[in-house]
This record gives sequence, C-alpha cells and structure tokens, in this order.
Amino acid sequence: MAAGIIAQLSKVRAEGALVVSAPVFVELSAVPGLNVQRVRNALAEMAVAIDFDMEEDVWQLAATTFAAYAIRRRHSGGGSPKRLLPDFLIASHALLKADRLMTRDANRYGLDFPKLRLI
Repeated sequence: MAAGIIAQLSKVRAEGALVVSAPVFVELSAVPGLNVQRVRNALAEMAVAIDFDMEEDVWQLAATTFAAYAIRRRHSGGGSPKRLLPDFLIASHALLKADRLMTRDANRYGLDFPKLRLI
C-alpha cells in the first residue's frame, strides 16, 4: 500500500504543489512509530506543505456540511453522528484551498462533498 501511495503522490506532485491541512498533520503524527518531527521531516522531504491557517470559510463549510450530515443520520434512524468532525475540516480545506483530496475512503466524502475531486 505504501508504494501505491508514494506513486500517487509522485504523480500529483508533477501536476502542482502538495499541501496537507493541520488536522491531517495531527493524524499523521499519531501513527504508530511516527511523531511530530518525523512527520515534519517526511513531508518536507516529499515537498508537501502544511497549512496551519484554516480560515473562516473552511470552518463555515465544515460546520454546514457536518450539520447536514448529522441531520441526515438522525432522520435515517442512525442516531448520533458517527463520523468525526476532522473529516469535514479536511474535506472543506481540500475543496476550498486545494483542488483535490487524496483519501483511502472516497465513499466517505462523495455524499457530503460532491464537487470535491478525489484521488
């Protein structure tokens, strides 16, 4: 799987700059065997920027889409929301500040962010 991810990153890097949002940086830092400095170093080696400045428009879109998801979930009889808020922040950031999102779970984002290009 790692080789496939690296190949995808190489392909999209050839098309433009790469960036991760702050929540992605935090999630990567929690991966077993990694830490903040290792993640910073690895991202720097791959020429991936970290965007720590999540502007108001990102937060507003995340709030709107998370609320719509929570309403859908309750109305479907599914109860309280099960997805995590960071997923909505990550997707909102990708939609507004980048031009696509690399994810291993494309189905998760399709309904809430239909205009977001997924890799």
